[in-house]
Amino acid sequence: MHFIRKTLSALTLAAVFSTGAAVAQHDDHHDDNHGGYVKHDEWHKGAKISHDDWNRGAQVDWHAHHLQSPPRGYEWRQVDGNYVLAAAATGLIAATIIASSH
Repeated sequence: MHFIRKTLSALTLAAVFSTGAAVAQHDDHHDDNHGGYVKHDEWHKGAKISHDDWNRGAQVDWHAHHLQSPPRGYEWRQVDGNYVLAAAATGLIAATIIASSH
């Protein structure tokens, strides 16, 4: 079961980054920091995340969470049950993914 979940997660991530889609759903019930998932329609590729939202987020070890390596100047944050890849200096969003609880 774990192998199937990891495979589906990998396929979902591949689809997100190959099609340019900004949101992929892993698990809409929980997140890793137990704060619960909050949908943010305003967070999409090309939009900006607010400094308050960015600063509330915890920096994510992208490798440990099987996320794409961030480009130079970008980093992954986990905010409200979402992984957000954005430029650290400007908040320009490159991708968002709903965080999995597993």
